[in-house]
Amino acid sequence: MIFLYNLIFPIVLLFYLPGNIYKYLKRGGVKKNYLERFAIFSEDKKRELDNIKGRRIWIHAVSVGETQLAIDFIKALAKSDTAYNFIISTTTTTGQELAVNKLKNLAAVIFCPLDYFLFVRKTINLINPEILIIIETELWPSMIYEAHRKAIRIAQVNARISDRSFKMYKIFSCFVKPFVSLINVSCAQTQTDAQRLNLICPSLNIVETGNMKFDQSLPEEISDICLEEFFGKGSFIYIIGASTHPGEEKLIIGIYKKLLNDFNNLRLILVPRHAERAKDILKELKKAQIPYLRKSNNSKWGTDTILCLLADTTGEMHALMQLSDIVIMCKSFAGNAGGHNIIEPALLGKAIITGRELSNFRFVMKIMLDKNAILGVTDNEIEDAIRKLIENPAERTKLGETAKSIVLQNTGAINRTVKEIEKLIKKHVSNK
Repeated sequence: MIFLYNLIFPIVLLFYLPGNIYKYLKRGGVKKNYLERFAIFSEDKKRELDNIKGRRIWIHAVSVGETQLAIDFIKALAKSDTAYNFIISTTTTTGQELAVNKLKNLAAVIFCPLDYFLFVRKTINLINPEILIIIETELWPSMIYEAHRKAIRIAQVNARISDRSFKMYKIFSCFVKPFVSLINVSCAQTQTDAQRLNLICPSLNIVETGNMKFDQSLPEEISDICLEEFFGKGSFIYIIGASTHPGEEKLIIGIYKKLLNDFNNLRLILVPRHAERAKDILKELKKAQIPYLRKSNNSKWGTDTILCLLADTTGEMHALMQLSDIVIMCKSFAGNAGGHNIIEPALLGKAIITGRELSNFRFVMKIMLDKNAILGVTDNEIEDAIRKLIENPAERTKLGETAKSIVLQNTGAINRTVKEIEKLIKKHVSNK
């Protein structure tokens, strides 16, 4: 089966690669180290990896959310008695930048190779890990097969199986089961995830350790962002559309314009999930006659009174949420589904509005709704939800405090997961 996968992969790559490179160019250019995706490493990177003495753990994440989780996990592992060195791989430039900035002296950072056996094999030979740790859902067949071939222990941590993925895995179970069975331990977020993993592969060693995102740390540095620089002085109420996707900006802008008729002290912040979509969002703002400031280049449109800040920058979501009064978590409206992580704004004690379709965060969504800690609404209910929170500051405070307390009550998953990795390491050492 893996032979067939690697036979088809180059054909698929020919169709995938041009669009992928175009996407990276739009997001700020294909970086020099992007060639690491083809296992082509610079001499400087080779020297950096060669200078890592002792035993090594390779941790693979994807984008910013998983990378932040991996950073917290690496810091916890480093405090344990593992005595290992770390290499972290990501697949996006934003994840790469975050890892480089946060793990300067703690881990080497590389791009993950594309999942073709030659690229993966060459990367494994270069970094020479004893343990491979996969964050959440990144189950790549060649990565797992090649690691197993080299007698590398494999762990999946913070494992989750979305509704959509579960359906796909069941359809292709004859292909999925053989490589999933090579994983030594899978640390599942919830009982549902553990049950689904067991149905996919009954022989898999599964441990329910909880959702590590409840343990996520807030940035230590104090942001220098001041909203007065953009909106001027005033007693404003700030609403942020966080991680918006196509269609959501138009929806939020329309609702915002209606609310302005009753609340002229309302100000809007939009943070698109992908900054390269900024021009499309600016068109929507112009159509709605909403004066804006674009943060990336400080360009303005409309009157001197700025009503909307378009934050088409990287790494400032946390700071902007912290400065906001109401957080609309997106990828859950206007036909978008799956949702984004609501734990960060909850930990900040913010009033959160989100759609009801958060299949990527089922457990978090359920517990928050059950405790009345967030407002889960449809597209048509967003306006009323915002209006309710504007008119009732006490309700905003109550929602934020309840959400924060739920996060704090569910911590401990990272420590439980570290213990499972320590067990895996001990088994690896005893089998040598």
